[in-house]
Amino acid sequence: MTTQAHMSGTVGLFSMVGVAGLIATFGFVLYSLMSQGHGSFNSGSDGITWGLPVVNYIYFVLISAGLTMFASLALTFGSKAFYPIAKRCVWLSLVGLAAGFASLAMEIGHPFRMLWAIPLSFQILSPLNWMGVFYIVFGIFGVLKFIRLHNEDWDSATSKKVGAVALVAELFAACTLAMAFGALAMRPMWFSPLVPVYFLLTALCSGGAVALLTCYLTYGNEQAMPEGVRRLVNGLLPTILAAVLGVTIIIGAYQTFIGLWSNADGLQVWDHIVSTPWFWIEVASMLGALYLLLQRKALMVAAGLILLGMFIHRYEFVIGGQMVPLMKGSWVPSLIPYTPSLTEWALTAMSFSIVAAGWALGEQFLKLGATPKES
Repeated sequence: MTTQAHMSGTVGLFSMVGVAGLIATFGFVLYSLMSQGHGSFNSGSDGITWGLPVVNYIYFVLISAGLTMFASLALTFGSKAFYPIAKRCVWLSLVGLAAGFASLAMEIGHPFRMLWAIPLSFQILSPLNWMGVFYIVFGIFGVLKFIRLHNEDWDSATSKKVGAVALVAELFAACTLAMAFGALAMRPMWFSPLVPVYFLLTALCSGGAVALLTCYLTYGNEQAMPEGVRRLVNGLLPTILAAVLGVTIIIGAYQTFIGLWSNADGLQVWDHIVSTPWFWIEVASMLGALYLLLQRKALMVAAGLILLGMFIHRYEFVIGGQMVPLMKGSWVPSLIPYTPSLTEWALTAMSFSIVAAGWALGEQFLKLGATPKES
């Protein structure tokens, strides 16, 4: 199969599946919300407040942050080796942001209130308020940056400034998102000043996995890739990804050991987490991906394993942090049970459909593999 035939076949399949999945899942979620309201979610103020839709949100917006950081290596810091994936990364960062916010918007009930509540509420001490502000700034400047790239303006002073603002806004948005968890002293599993650092590290890991995966989905194999993409896939990209993943695994292991060792109230949830098969699937996925990256084998599989393991990790972090009851007596000795509803899983499928359709349509119509003419 020729490169063009592979691209048209794979991209066409993803666009059809993504669009069909988006229509079906959005229709189902909308019907559930109109007929049952928030009762269609298995979350509430008396138990798990932030459920699977919030997991989806964090998963996708941090992928967006990671993709922005990889794009910035070329567009802000001048590493020409990353030019072949820069435009694709910028586009996918916007698509990931849309997927994350779509899941969150369908869960919070009145998403359009954010348009006036964030700028007019003056909640300057709230991380969530600033998270909204920074994501709005990133959305605006991210779109402007992509327009610049699409118009072949890669290196002008204005283009670099727009990209720098987008990068800074994305980083601050991810850090304020992390503060929404790390500042909660009543939730020991979350409480830490290092949560922003860990969010950025795992964002780089998951964003790099998406960049690597989409290279293979676009071109099929390394022989069919343009020379610049092939050099990147065989060199810097898996090397950086392996290093970041290795550090992520070490920090994750340390968090797990401390959680199991400590007798602090709230950390007993770690005993539950490590007893589930999902935890060990996560561990196997991360270690397997690291091995494949170091061996330069089956890199597409390695990227998929990272994304699988990272989704499980986001779920454990968000849900596990809420499973210990707050302000309850001995009459609530156990952990709070939580199983996502069908509507919540439909939201997950909707977010993945947005990413699939967004990537495929971008490849079809926006020339995401373009590079500067002189490169």
